[in-house]
Amino acid sequence: MATPIIRTEQLYHEVTSGSERLQILRGIDLSIDQGTSVAIVGASGSGKSTLLGMLAGLDRPSSGTIWLADQPISQMTEEQRAKVRAHNMGFVFQNFQLLTSLTALENVMLPLEVKGSQQAESKAKEFLSRVGLGQRLNHYPSQLSGGEQQRVAIARAFACEAPVLFADEPTGNLDGQTGQVITDLLFSLNQEQKTTLVLVTHDMRLASRCQRVLTMDSGLLKEAV
Repeated sequence: MATPIIRTEQLYHEVTSGSERLQILRGIDLSIDQGTSVAIVGASGSGKSTLLGMLAGLDRPSSGTIWLADQPISQMTEEQRAKVRAHNMGFVFQNFQLLTSLTALENVMLPLEVKGSQQAESKAKEFLSRVGLGQRLNHYPSQLSGGEQQRVAIARAFACEAPVLFADEPTGNLDGQTGQVITDLLFSLNQEQKTTLVLVTHDMRLASRCQRVLTMDSGLLKEAV
């Protein structure tokens, strides 16, 4: 029987806009098995990126509980959640989130060094080579194309060998051809490492590559037919 690595129970989240309270998430019950790939799709403003941030421990819900590897991250302090993220999660974002003052190699090395890895440089070089950037190690983000920057971000995420990888619109800032290359790379590495992949996307072609597709609509989540 598969083991859930992520679980939520009655997840609610509200925000204040002026004098109005907006309900972003409305009672989300979710279970994601270890090693599976899951896409969350939905219109802009439906709550999918908010949910991804909650699952990743980047924010806390108004109520409800989130477990990651049986740890109740929704009840932890920010410092405790940061430690869980460092050891259990990798991230790929639409806007790449690379540090402009660091080279490609240094960007990939940074989270490995934070984890205390003794092989940060060699592992970073290995994964940059695997995403086709072995000759671009010392280039800064401003010297790389959008597709190359996203490759650096993917190398950074997978080099940490985290059990869970979160991706928020990973091809959103890329042209169609480059996006397809990045998609192939993402799923190839994910299958090889047998990580749990949770991604948010508007791209149904990207979503269809996942084992499960969930639709977010007005703060409610349902399995796509």
